[in-house]
Amino acid sequence: MGLRLKFNLVLVLVFLAGFAAAGYISRQLLQENARDEVLRNARLMMDTALAVRSYTVEQIKPHLDPMLEETFLPQTVPAFAATETLGHIQKKYRDYAYKEATLNPTNPRDRATDWEADLVQQFRQNADSKELVAERDGATGRLLYIAKPIQIVNPACLRCHSVPAAAPASMIKIYGEANGFGWKHNEIIGAQVVSVPLSIPLANADRALKTFMASLAAVFVVFFIVLNLMLSWFIVRPIRRMSLAADRVSTGDFDVPEFAEGGKDEIAVLGSSFNRMRRSIEKAMQMIERDS
Repeated sequence: MGLRLKFNLVLVLVFLAGFAAAGYISRQLLQENARDEVLRNARLMMDTALAVRSYTVEQIKPHLDPMLEETFLPQTVPAFAATETLGHIQKKYRDYAYKEATLNPTNPRDRATDWEADLVQQFRQNADSKELVAERDGATGRLLYIAKPIQIVNPACLRCHSVPAAAPASMIKIYGEANGFGWKHNEIIGAQVVSVPLSIPLANADRALKTFMASLAAVFVVFFIVLNLMLSWFIVRPIRRMSLAADRVSTGDFDVPEFAEGGKDEIAVLGSSFNRMRRSIEKAMQMIERDS
């Protein structure tokens, strides 16, 4: 097995090990960055919903409450305001979703699905839990969601949700008496759920990984070619010439020209040593011929 082949085998093995390690580490980092980006987007939507809720309670509701007995305005309800506001965002970004999933909602559109009901039950079973972050499969691919409990901490909410008799007649006229009642103070009645697509950022991360790995392979190929050319010019060819010269000298042919002794690298030093050895052998042969 020649020197070049041994060198290339070691080089390829080292590259494959490094290529695999770089691919694994890069994939992990890109996937984590993609999830972090999705999580930031989800938190931004959740914070937007909370801001809309607070604005509705502080700035809108006080001005519209006097009209409640004659006309019920859903715009005074924080959940309605947040859902409507983020609903406009969903028209443009259809894979993004916000819902105030409630087990017994006044508005039927807020009724929790099976998996959302499970989230509510988790919050009920663990009262200290203030947030759940997880993934699930959606109709368009993998989704990441954030859920926060909806808890009745303000006793004023019970005016519309304790019993139908206590609720404004204008609200009963719109929604009826069948839903949205029986809530209790400090009870967890639902969950705010934000869902953000995870499949697209992960696909982008995979494309970035493929581009990076292809670039890394291309750099290796160029490096491999250049290194082999340098190996051939500066090591293999001089050693081959020395080997051929040594064969000729071993048969008594001293017409082999000496190697240039310029330079201080190992090949130049080897050439100088070969020249001294050749002169010594030639002198020794001349002395033997004279003595004979």
